[in-house]
Amino acid sequence: MKLLAVKYVQHMKLDAFVHIVQSREWGDFKSSMNTKSVIVDDIQFTKHKLPKLPFYIAYAPKINFLKQKFDWEKLKNIAIKEKCIMVRFDVPNNINENNDEVIALVKDLNNKCKISPRSTFSKHNILLDISGSLDEILAGMNQKTRYNIKLAEKKGVKVLLKNDSEGINIFNKLMKETSARQGFLPHSENYYAKCFDNLYKNKMANILVAYYENEPLGAWMLFNKDNVLYYPYGTSSAEHRNLMSSNLLAWEAIKLGKNLGCNIFDMWGAAADENDKAWWGFTKFKLGYGGKLVEYIDSFDLVINKPIYNIFNFSYWLFWKLRKLNS
Repeated sequence: MKLLAVKYVQHMKLDAFVHIVQSREWGDFKSSMNTKSVIVDDIQFTKHKLPKLPFYIAYAPKINFLKQKFDWEKLKNIAIKEKCIMVRFDVPNNINENNDEVIALVKDLNNKCKISPRSTFSKHNILLDISGSLDEILAGMNQKTRYNIKLAEKKGVKVLLKNDSEGINIFNKLMKETSARQGFLPHSENYYAKCFDNLYKNKMANILVAYYENEPLGAWMLFNKDNVLYYPYGTSSAEHRNLMSSNLLAWEAIKLGKNLGCNIFDMWGAAADENDKAWWGFTKFKLGYGGKLVEYIDSFDLVINKPIYNIFNFSYWLFWKLRKLNS
């Protein structure tokens, strides 16, 4: 595995923020989907039921341990009260860097927890500093990316904000097409609709749709929180791929982020290995905008009920093993 060196303009520390999935608004959304959110000091976790057992997994994604503070004993006691066998800190929002602060953090986590056998969030990501001018951002892009943006504009692709029922219907329709074409399992239509509605009412979500002659070619659901723009969910049509509508969508997303006062564009996930066939295509696409490919520290588990924890991990390992054999 190799990390690629990427040229980019950096004006700020790229991980000095609390991720949106640690926001109270995200917790309210998850609770509305019958996944209870529990707050402990500056952090929150959601509860996930273990099949056929009276226990739960406490899932605490993207915690920034250097920004969010909590009492470990208090967390453990609350997790026990909530019948959780562990608290999983899944890919913390701390970049793996060789500095004293991160080294001390990892040492502390190794003393208190176990490294998770599997992560849900990607261990790698692309973070783009968008605090500079649009000209600076364009100058930091790959030449081919700039060309594709201009091509889409020249060919008549238009990108519009569609923060209404039509927008979410277009998004869900294209998500169904995209997931079938690319072979992944999406969330339900209700999940995306509720997610958007809950965040949009708090001015934290937008939908951009790319059109060609009134035909939707792609739709992105974007989040924003505390001056950070997020690209969690994107869709595309199989039609008119030569029009490069996705390139224009990304550029319009950056412009939207700047209008919202965002300084960082968190692209949600990436691969670090060119041989990763499933992830490298969209990683290369994202890298074209000039962001930095980063690696986060490991995910960690605060183990509470060791016997059930071991059973869970074995079952989870077996599930993915069988799934891989059957794929």
